[in-house]
Amino acid sequence: MIHTQRWIVWLFVGPAVFLILFFLTYPTLMTIVRSFYGKGTQIFGSTATLVGLSNWKFVFTNPTMLAALRNNALWTIVFTICTVTCGLLLAVLLDRVRYEKVVKSIIFIPAAISMVGAAVIWKFVYAYRPVDLPQIGVVNALMVACGKEPVGWLIERPWINNLALIVVGIWIWTGFCMVIFSAAYKSIPEDIIEAARTDGANEWQIFGKITLPLMTPTIAVVTTTMIVQVLKIFDIVFVMTHGAYDTEVIASRMYKEMFSFYNYGRASAIAVVLLFLIAPVMIFNIRRFTRQEEKCA
Repeated sequence: MIHTQRWIVWLFVGPAVFLILFFLTYPTLMTIVRSFYGKGTQIFGSTATLVGLSNWKFVFTNPTMLAALRNNALWTIVFTICTVTCGLLLAVLLDRVRYEKVVKSIIFIPAAISMVGAAVIWKFVYAYRPVDLPQIGVVNALMVACGKEPVGWLIERPWINNLALIVVGIWIWTGFCMVIFSAAYKSIPEDIIEAARTDGANEWQIFGKITLPLMTPTIAVVTTTMIVQVLKIFDIVFVMTHGAYDTEVIASRMYKEMFSFYNYGRASAIAVVLLFLIAPVMIFNIRRFTRQEEKCA
């Protein structure tokens, strides 16, 4: 009877375990092994040679890769802070707006647009033409109308173009954060807030001492989700600048090493670095969910 139950368990669990091992574990291990080899498609044949730590040395010493790591750090800090902060503020402030659902739907629309589509839209928004020609980009047209010279937002280095790209990411993901925070905010019991107002607390005190503490778990979830999203950012950079003008990020560099330079070893090393950057965030999330389930049990 016990053996029969075990077979039944494996009958249900087995396919999932096989898919995880075949599509996740095996590719991950092979990518790690591949990072120690040079160019070529086969590591167990004559097309690829063992190069040791050369690919890893490239990742942490090459100027282009260092710029990509720096840009990813900039993306992680600015993008995460802005999306989480704006999403939280919008969720709280719009809760009292008369046409709340309509306004929130409008703000959420960019999240329904593909990253490539959003990048194309904003590439036209940032479009730059010489001073003596009429501007077709919205931002530069407004600047000219205000009596200022147009700016090449995507070619100005080293910070303006990166910040311009980050704005696109913030525009896309702020609505997503707002919706999650709005659901958490509405779940706060109204009697707690009313009791605080009765005791003389103002809105800032209610927000700082009641709203924020009760929404801390949700803030942690949204923050870690945004960090994971921004660490693997690729579409916006690839479509709008193709990594030029010092806008390279880790994922775009990995793409170029594999599909432009056909250096699968370097691309694998970059992929492993990206995995190591994302793994701690995922482990933190898993542990937090485990603790939360234990408390609920």
